[in-house]
Amino acid sequence: MKQTSITRTPVITDDDAPKLTPADFDRARFQVGGKPATRADWQTAVRARVGKQRINIMLDAPIIDHFKALAGERGYQTLINDTLRRVIESGHLEADIRRVLREELRQG
Repeated sequence: MKQTSITRTPVITDDDAPKLTPADFDRARFQVGGKPATRADWQTAVRARVGKQRINIMLDAPIIDHFKALAGERGYQTLINDTLRRVIESGHLEADIRRVLREELRQG
């Protein structure tokens, strides 16, 4: 089945922004709802908002290497997450189309 739309994450190759270092993040001031917050409170609020959950998972080294190579300096875990989401969404679409086709064939 041909996919009709694809969301692609753009790859930035020429970026004038300075590289951020761990020291930059250590100096960060966190806010939740416009009010000062600790790093832990901010992380909790972000995870709650985007529905993310921290887990431990074992992946084959070639899988990790592949996504790290694709990601460059971006987060390879985000790419893995996006890939899994697309697989899940396309699987549901395919299952829905198969169901509709079966229903239509039964009626016809």
